This record gives sequence, C-alpha cells and structure tokens, in this order.
Amino acid sequence: QVQLVESGGGLVQAGGSLRLSCAASGRTFSTYAMGWFRQAPGKEREFVAAIGWSAGSTYYYGDSVKGRFTISRDNIKNMVYLQMNSLKPEDTAVYYCAARDYSGASGSQSEYHYWGQGTQVTVSS
Repeated sequence: QVQLVESGGGLVQAGGSLRLSCAASGRTFSTYAMGWFRQAPGKEREFVAAIGWSAGSTYYYGDSVKGRFTISRDNIKNMVYLQMNSLKPEDTAVYYCAARDYSGASGSQSEYHYWGQGTQVTVSS
C-alpha cells in the first residue's frame, strides 16, 4: 500500500509558476512509476505527466503542458514534483498524484493503483 499526499497548490496569475509536491509513504517508493493528472470542473480527469521508477528514466507529458511543466522525483525523500511554468487559466484544476505498481511510466490513469486526495490549482487571467 502507498499513501500519497499532494501539496503546493494555490492561486496564481497567468504566466506565473507553481511547484506541486507529492509525498509518498508505505511500500518502497523507488519501485513505482509516478504520475500527475488533473481534473477541471465539468471535465474528465486528464493526464499531465509521468515518470518511471528512477529520476533518469522515461517520462511523458500531456500535449497541453509540454514545454511548460516538468516532472521530477527524489527517491531518497520519497517525493515527486511537478514544476509548472507559464501557467494559463486553462490549467485550473485539481491536480492528483498517482503511483503505478510497475517501474515504467504511463499516461493511462487506469494503470495507476494509488491516488492522492488532490490539490487545487487556480490560475487567474
């Protein structure tokens, strides 16, 4: 079992930056691939970014965030991060951290086994 707790959300103006953090506890964090997903009001949850089991492994980004967001992880601290730059109002959503019980990154939310409670990000225009 893995417990995930997100933090770092908040209100920011368009063009600004935020860094989300996800603290993981429980089983060996370094064996899990990690992902970030988001859900805006009235919309389905969508893929944002994913990273494999190590900091140097494969990572993927959703088309809408490529070039603006960066996912990273620290297996010593059991943390995964999402650096979000050049934020847009359409980035407003609840952001969820997820863990996948395999080493490879995936953009499919159905392949993730554990989820955090989410953190709200609001980008004002």
